[in-house]
Amino acid sequence: MNTLFYKTPSTIGWMEGLPVGNGRLAAMSWQDGDGDVLTINHEWLWRGVNRNRKPEDNAGQLEFVRSLLKKGDYFRAGLFANLYFAGNGGISAEKGRVDSYQPAAELRFQSRRASPFVSRSLDIRRGIATVERGPVTATVFADCVSGLVYASWKSGGVLEGELGLSRPEDSGAGTRIEASPAAITLDCAFHGGISYRLTAEITTDGTVAVAAGGRVSVSGASYLCCAVNVGTSVKGIDEELGRYRALDAAEAERRHVEKFSAVMDRVVFELESPAGSANLSLPVEERVALMKKGAADNGLCALYYHFGRYLLVSSAISGELPPNLQGKWNDRIDPSWDCDYHFDINLQMNHWPAEPCNMGECADKLLRYAESFYESGAAAAKSLYGCRGIYLPIQTDAWGVSTPESFGWAVWIGAAPWIAWHFWQRYVYSGDKEFLKNRAYRFFREVARFYEDYLVEDEQGVFQIMPSQSPENTFAGAGHANLPVTICVSSAMDVQLCYDALGYAIDAAEILGLDEEKVAAWKDIRRRLPPFGIGSDGRLLEWNEEKKEPEPGHRHVSHLYGVYPSEIFTAEKRPAHYEAALKALEYRLGHGGGHSGWSRSWAAALMARFGKAEGFYEHYTALIKDFATMTLLDTHPMGGWTPPVCFQIDGNFGGVAAVNEALVRCVDGKIHILPALPKAWPGGAIKGIKTPGGHTVDIVWNQGKAVSADITLGFSGEALVRVNGGEQRLRGDPGSKISVRV
Repeated sequence: MNTLFYKTPSTIGWMEGLPVGNGRLAAMSWQDGDGDVLTINHEWLWRGVNRNRKPEDNAGQLEFVRSLLKKGDYFRAGLFANLYFAGNGGISAEKGRVDSYQPAAELRFQSRRASPFVSRSLDIRRGIATVERGPVTATVFADCVSGLVYASWKSGGVLEGELGLSRPEDSGAGTRIEASPAAITLDCAFHGGISYRLTAEITTDGTVAVAAGGRVSVSGASYLCCAVNVGTSVKGIDEELGRYRALDAAEAERRHVEKFSAVMDRVVFELESPAGSANLSLPVEERVALMKKGAADNGLCALYYHFGRYLLVSSAISGELPPNLQGKWNDRIDPSWDCDYHFDINLQMNHWPAEPCNMGECADKLLRYAESFYESGAAAAKSLYGCRGIYLPIQTDAWGVSTPESFGWAVWIGAAPWIAWHFWQRYVYSGDKEFLKNRAYRFFREVARFYEDYLVEDEQGVFQIMPSQSPENTFAGAGHANLPVTICVSSAMDVQLCYDALGYAIDAAEILGLDEEKVAAWKDIRRRLPPFGIGSDGRLLEWNEEKKEPEPGHRHVSHLYGVYPSEIFTAEKRPAHYEAALKALEYRLGHGGGHSGWSRSWAAALMARFGKAEGFYEHYTALIKDFATMTLLDTHPMGGWTPPVCFQIDGNFGGVAAVNEALVRCVDGKIHILPALPKAWPGGAIKGIKTPGGHTVDIVWNQGKAVSADITLGFSGEALVRVNGGEQRLRGDPGSKISVRV
């Protein structure tokens, strides 16, 4: 369960590589003929050309756009809203100002002796990748203690070859490579942007000579080790390189494994493999191929789950920034969507598994990143919309700069309230009132303050959200042949986000005993938001009224945010809306929805939230059958939603969240045990799952029913549990372990 094992090399290169990472640095291990290649990344390595950008001052145009929306002139409202509030990029002729995440370098070792490929593997518990070539074993890990990447080659015979650094050709950067017997160094400066230096320190018992092209030649060796470090001008090149120093490789590995495996060991997930399922001894590429042909493989289902956890740990354990669209791995200077941060589902989905999988330190990377926007987000709220509070853009980069950069998509104010959900999750899982007081409440208050100014009271006293959109969908009748998103009034998702965000501000203030007058005002606004609508066909409305959908199988299901990840609509609180949301999901999927990895993950999680076990299983296994590379990396179609594809990590993370939801659902203050267990998983165990209240859940099941369920009570000291059709209330001291009657 802990190892991805392969008998074939990465036949298409980087896209089938094995990723390692520590949050700060990352590396993809792949093969190029007889050469071993590491593509190195640094989390702060964004071009930096646009890091000082500012939003335009167009707040004076807001009332004009609103006047068009009030008249139902969606065509002109959408056009002018994009002209004033969307920036460039997107479908416009100009490139947006979001900086691209960049590769640092490729480290390549080319053996001069015949060393045929034998196998490769990734130990996801320990965070170590290996490659076997004849008598030579290559080992790679991104040390989460020292912060460096270590790559070593050991041979039972004589190790000889060339070691070198390179970077893709880049007209927008100047690169210099220098080599000595002790190290190879690559210096790079982006024109008008940041600069960095990568060093590969060399240790060997052989002879090292400088070769042509900034490479070194190694001969007469039994081992070769490289310690790779990167320093950026963001942190100060020399200061950063000096802060992270190479250790003895064996000691670095020991310390790394101790820390990394401690996080991975927090959760156990095992599935029985019924007779007739794929052979667990087969290499993963063969198991993936068999599953794509229809074979069942519960072991691969579990491995995919653990690989997703591994990717989150590797993206964040010792870093500062949250994972982007590709985590921390990228091999291109022109990556798809700039390998950036998308705030309308992707960045959020990246963190859905963090709290349930007991990785709060990974969730905190997202929260600290969001907090970096306070100054810029306030300036953007004022200059774009004339509002106080905070505005976050629909897409952005590492710099904490809040500007809309995507014409056709970017007229949306829902990013900050969606991130408020993550601040609330951090509190309800940890119970940390200092966090609530000193960090979360500030964010809630700024989001609420924005809504105070942005909402428009109509003639009936209802507070409307305008302009609004439902990311990233459109409706017929708006007259937009070229705009991918329709600007509207009070889309379902925007109303849901506002409802939730105001609720967090209210609850936090009451817990902390703060802002009594503000709480009263927020409650009044919340009561007067537009009602959640249901259409004549019984589906939850996506917009403020029934609209015809040009793309009924659209990949986004933004209007179902209120079902998952939120819980506005549940079977107990709002049963009619809950059923209407299920109809909306079934309609969307019935028309071809879920045609990208992240979208399929969201479908799997929604099916689990609805208790639809077989629907969950269908969409979860589709992540492997339809979207995974042989190394289980999630893919996303580019261009017209057809091949070729790119790696996009959110589907991996969303898959983990979907499994958690199927096996341990938490809604309406109740822990539901095995609420969406599929028939294909009759026996298994999941342990270490966290829930709101800080509880930890351990479950073992057989023949489709729980045979044991243990709850370790968290800070709340009380849990309401539903299992095998019954309901039990548990009380005790925090930390006490209680066995639930099954």
